[in-house]
Amino acid sequence: MEKRNEKLGIVTPFFERAGELVANSTPSTMQINLTRICNLACKHCHLSCSPNRTEDMDFETAKACVEVFKREGFKVLDLTGGAPEMSKVFKYLIEELRDCAENIIVRTNLSIYLEDGYDLEFLKDNRIEIFASLPFYEKSKTDRVRGEGVYDSSIIILQKLNQLGYGTELPLNLVYNPSGAILPGNQEDLENVYRSKLKEDYGIVFSNLFSITNMPIGRFRNWLERSGNYERYMKKLESAFNDEVVENLMCLDTISVDWDGSIYDCDFNLSLGFKCQGQLNIKEIPEGFDFKRKVMTADHCYGCTAGAGSS
Repeated sequence: MEKRNEKLGIVTPFFERAGELVANSTPSTMQINLTRICNLACKHCHLSCSPNRTEDMDFETAKACVEVFKREGFKVLDLTGGAPEMSKVFKYLIEELRDCAENIIVRTNLSIYLEDGYDLEFLKDNRIEIFASLPFYEKSKTDRVRGEGVYDSSIIILQKLNQLGYGTELPLNLVYNPSGAILPGNQEDLENVYRSKLKEDYGIVFSNLFSITNMPIGRFRNWLERSGNYERYMKKLESAFNDEVVENLMCLDTISVDWDGSIYDCDFNLSLGFKCQGQLNIKEIPEGFDFKRKVMTADHCYGCTAGAGSS
């Protein structure tokens, strides 16, 4: 049975709008949430990551991820966190899978690379596709979400990435999040503004911009409730429901593996502890496993079906 939002009656239950979602038997993407450790403590973080967290994937679990990835024919490795670079198994996973994965994605907050021990050349040498969070093209709004000084740090790292060929020869994608209880604007329009402002002010170029709807979970949900915006935001998400994006939701072609090996349908369900059907763990997946299953949904899923979609 679907896990329901505990504040019943605010919106139509998601499954009534989207129908039953069934994941592919042979998903192409293995997303791994390596750690809750992060050098930042962003206001919109759905996992409440921070420098004070300690959860991190061990080598036994990482080895199981490598074995399942190779054996079951996954194509894309998607590394996230926390700051995935802060995990002790970050480089191990990339080095083990770079020759068999069609693509390796790292989701970075950029600012981590100003700290000692973090090497942008490693990303270049392994031809990593970067998804870099930059909540806005202006300093004040970015620092409001991510912390004072983060915007300046991000600009410095983006310039260094450009010098390494990112944004031209290698893919450098930026990720935009709204700074409040609003939905993202038109993605193409936002990309054009980002491209113009960053090029004009800092000489920065990038490949694509992706606008991500803030999910009503984690720290962002706490803020919504404290500020009295939760009910209004949920209704706004539902009113923007777009059934045309449902068939392309990431959860249908992805498994999301947590630092302890537990498998979820997506990173958002992971943050809520909504394990996928069958209570799977990556260390227990047998050869030839059929990943077809009913996707666990709840009302936060409206965040991935609002407007042009966001997942």
